[in-house]
Amino acid sequence: MFQVGDKIFYPTQGGCTIQAIEEKEILGETVLYYTVNILHRKMLVQFPTSKTDRLKIRPIVDPDKLDNVLTTFFDGETELTTRDNQRIQRNLSKIKSGDIYEGAEVIRDLVRSNNKKKLGITEKNMMEDALQILISEVVLVKGITKQQASDLLDQIINIPMSNLSLTNSMPIG
Repeated sequence: MFQVGDKIFYPTQGGCTIQAIEEKEILGETVLYYTVNILHRKMLVQFPTSKTDRLKIRPIVDPDKLDNVLTTFFDGETELTTRDNQRIQRNLSKIKSGDIYEGAEVIRDLVRSNNKKKLGITEKNMMEDALQILISEVVLVKGITKQQASDLLDQIINIPMSNLSLTNSMPIG
């Protein structure tokens, strides 16, 4: 079980900190809830502690794993799918998995696709959201500001984050 102050990763939301653990009475049953602060959305959410596995909540990655993700960012091949809806569903599944490597693959593949042909609005929003999710974990793992994390990813990916409308992205899932 996580403790107050722990840094966690919530797929589709990103890096979070646990603000509180509270008991709530629901239909006559006492249930423990986490209250978490979603870093990049500046929002508090609650979910039952018993649902962490189903929601694929995990501790943030360690610095070595993050460095490995960042240094191997463009390794691997992009899976070519001709149909947009198949590609979108595959990428959404990767984001929802909570696996940092799969999240980075989504960004990598969408960057490659965007370099060949301008992304449609759905995939552009997905790339923006995936970037924000990764940025939020970088912030927590490295103990740096959002701007520093954004600049770091900008150097790695070579896409100026200012070219993306990250503040206008829509939530995934």
